[in-house]
Amino acid sequence: MEKTKEFLELSQEDRIACRDSPSILTESIRNRGAIDRTGKLASGAIVNIVDIMGGAVVHVEGLPLKVSVDMSISFLSTAKLDDELELTSRVLGQKGGYSGTIVLIRNKTTGEVIAEGRHSLFGKHASKL
Repeated sequence: MEKTKEFLELSQEDRIACRDSPSILTESIRNRGAIDRTGKLASGAIVNIVDIMGGAVVHVEGLPLKVSVDMSISFLSTAKLDDELELTSRVLGQKGGYSGTIVLIRNKTTGEVIAEGRHSLFGKHASKL
């Protein structure tokens, strides 16, 4: 979980609380750089969250980071500055060096799903020598 916290240091203004599960809770959106001109969470910020969370959940200490192969994101709703979000990531499966993850971004207050992303990654697995 410590590695996940390191990956998610988006800015000093963001406050992040972790649980012992693969869920990460963001207290609120405080970084104005993540907001578009309409005052809502920018789609680029959502893509960045899916990329970071997907990579963090499959990262193995001592090995290089895996490389993104494919991302598919469904944008279902929007979030505003100071909205409280719940970010959940989990591994769908692994075969050799290939991993599939899913990241769910939900408004913690209303329970509404903001976005759902599937993230595929590839990386060399540890040598047996």
